[in-house]
Amino acid sequence: MYGLLAEREKDERRSDILRRLAEAESGHRRRIEARLQELGVQVPDPSTVRLSAWTRLQVRVAPLGVVLAAREAAEDAEVDGPYKLPTGDPDTDRLLRDIRHDEQAHAREVAAMRAGDDPASQNPQESRLQRLLSRETWHRSGAGWISGAIYGANDGLAAVFGIVSGVSGATGGSSFVLTAGLAGALASALSMATGAYLAERSQAEVAAANLARERREIEEHPEEEKEELSLFYQLKGLSKADADALAQKLAANPDAMLQILAVEELGGVGGGGNPVQAALAAGVSTGLGALIPVIPFFWLRGLTAVIVAAAVSLVAHFAVGASKSLFTLRSWWAAGAEMTVAGIIVGAVTYAFGLLFKIH
Repeated sequence: MYGLLAEREKDERRSDILRRLAEAESGHRRRIEARLQELGVQVPDPSTVRLSAWTRLQVRVAPLGVVLAAREAAEDAEVDGPYKLPTGDPDTDRLLRDIRHDEQAHAREVAAMRAGDDPASQNPQESRLQRLLSRETWHRSGAGWISGAIYGANDGLAAVFGIVSGVSGATGGSSFVLTAGLAGALASALSMATGAYLAERSQAEVAAANLARERREIEEHPEEEKEELSLFYQLKGLSKADADALAQKLAANPDAMLQILAVEELGGVGGGGNPVQAALAAGVSTGLGALIPVIPFFWLRGLTAVIVAAAVSLVAHFAVGASKSLFTLRSWWAAGAEMTVAGIIVGAVTYAFGLLFKIH
């Protein structure tokens, strides 16, 4: 997994760190294999143990912050789990203690990378500054519009499946289902597209306004802003003298100071994504997802259409749920099953509701 992350990482420094972690983990494997062989235990062929295709895809497309958080948790689990348990064999216990020490260092390095630090930095002020400047890029790297499209398909599918189920219950699967389904699909797609566009525009406008306001405060009240920055660093653990010195250095570069204050006070300097791209991704994916429950009614009517639509929709629910696991790193079958159960509940409730208001 570290090797795949190293291939994906654009920053050469972080890529080197990830490659070094991958090499270190390979070293652990070789040492454990050598010890097992000394104890007469047969070691499996390394080529028979590999990441699944789904896991590889998750590592390549999931947000980097999510993947790094998972790796940090895995390192911590190894430190507090198998490497900590005594085996009763002094040589083996000594080996596991050495590896446990290495894994603790790995966990710290991954945590630093996830926060945006340079793990190799020896200067605490510089390390903290780098974290503040770059931490926002970690969780934004990765899926972008792809994850938005998957969640759009999820919303469209769930909403229109509910409409189709309800109208089917009320009309017995008549042609009204097709009309209602198509209207719901169009409405859902347009609603999601306009909502995504306005959300991105609003985020950009708010970010720009906040940044302009912060810039004015730096220009009009430089001493107060410098003191504010020093207090931020003191709260993070720096002494007053170090925090004051760092704030004084940053004050000499107003743009750098603006970046830091924007991260601390506003949560970052980013202004959101591309509104048009977000609108297209949300609208098209929502429309496609919403059409799935409607498709059988182009050719079928009555109970047969209802059953086919339900089957097709639940399969789609599972597929969309499994796709979401690419960005959450959950197991695909659990995410798919969860989404399918949700679809069954929505379909059953809305169908029963339709039966209560059955149209003759």
